[in-house]
Amino acid sequence: MSAQSDDVNIEANRQFHEDFVNGGKWFPKWRAYQGELDGTTDAEETVEPVHINEYLPAGKSILLGIQHTFAMFGATVLAPLLMGFDPNLAILMSGICTILFFLMTGGRMPSYLGSSFAFIAPIAGVTAYQVGSGGANPNLEVALGGVMACGLIYSAVGLLVMKTGTGWIEKLMPPVVTGAIVMIIGLNLAPITIKGVSANQFDAWMATITVLIIGGVAVFTRGMLRRLLLLVGLILSYLLYFVLTNVMGLGTPIDFSGVAGASWVGLPNFSSPTFDMNAIIMIAPVAFILVAENLGHFKAVEGMTTARVTPYMGRAFFADGIATTLSASVGGTGVTTYAENIGVMAVTKVYSTTIFVLAGIVAVLLGLSPKFGMIIQSIPSALLGGASIVVFGLITVAGAKIWIDNKIDFSKNSNLIIASATIIMGAGNFALHIGSFDLGGIGTATLMAIVLNLLFNHGK
Repeated sequence: MSAQSDDVNIEANRQFHEDFVNGGKWFPKWRAYQGELDGTTDAEETVEPVHINEYLPAGKSILLGIQHTFAMFGATVLAPLLMGFDPNLAILMSGICTILFFLMTGGRMPSYLGSSFAFIAPIAGVTAYQVGSGGANPNLEVALGGVMACGLIYSAVGLLVMKTGTGWIEKLMPPVVTGAIVMIIGLNLAPITIKGVSANQFDAWMATITVLIIGGVAVFTRGMLRRLLLLVGLILSYLLYFVLTNVMGLGTPIDFSGVAGASWVGLPNFSSPTFDMNAIIMIAPVAFILVAENLGHFKAVEGMTTARVTPYMGRAFFADGIATTLSASVGGTGVTTYAENIGVMAVTKVYSTTIFVLAGIVAVLLGLSPKFGMIIQSIPSALLGGASIVVFGLITVAGAKIWIDNKIDFSKNSNLIIASATIIMGAGNFALHIGSFDLGGIGTATLMAIVLNLLFNHGK
């Protein structure tokens, strides 16, 4: 009986991989899910995984799509607020870009594209914008030109990978390099974040309380509530801040005048980019950070789904680069695949890419509500600062986790030097100049990590 069951499983896996490849066609062969899907918030409730090329009934698909929208929401809204971008436009473009990503990858890479935090430090440097200070970035257009250039470089890397495969990227950026690069995204932003919440003691205490609330959600809740730690944590912190300021008069009250005057339906604020070479030089190296970040994400997806997605990584890099360029061309943030949504897939075991199309549609609808956008913009800077402490810390730890998962051997001096030099240069915002052009702290550290790896691990 066991042997017969094994034969059935082998045949099912063979059929899945055959349908997934689909004779080299752009899209896989779609099929309806035939298993029992009793629930979508606990891994134990999902009897049979929903494969990438399978689809669910409309009702369940919509609910799962909304769940993915909520999962990305906290971070996708936080990033533009920290950079002075329009959060409504960021939500709108994240939805459009996710749908575009689905089409360009042939529906073979289950991912949601949300606002990338890798752009925060270089954009702050280029525009002289105080991270998390609130309000629009007055030099936004210059940053947009740099983000567009970054997207084009990223898409060019994708085209190269489509032609040559992923081997050279994995050699150029092995786990010791990608882990260090991911870590410096968080460490480089730490001083700016702390400075932003240290203007007065009330803000400092509210930022600390926000950290405690988000931490409490992360540790003491379960299921999807835990996955929504940023969203739930910010909502609870917002309510507490409202009571302390608007009701008890202890600090600067929240101004709801913009919310009252905003319409329910309308377009967000679009912006046009301008192209400045110094801005491009500072922001363009983020392309290599995105490659490193997404390489890890795609490997995680492959491990979860058992589908061989490596041959489609070139498409994914190219699609993410084009999506970043498109988003910046109208005033949106650069985008990247989201670990939050990969986490949702790990919990639900629902890997269907059609779910992400529906999540994108939900995000587009939210992005077309100015009133919704004004509510987001009313979030006090102290709360954004507290959330930033958590997010940048999580990014830093995620880099260390790459080392742990890949069992990096730090008894080797080559790995020690690559990691230590990169981290300190990135954390200290050490910036090299090429003529009059400033590479910025993250750009310089990323370049150093790649160069050190080529020097010390050449031929390995």
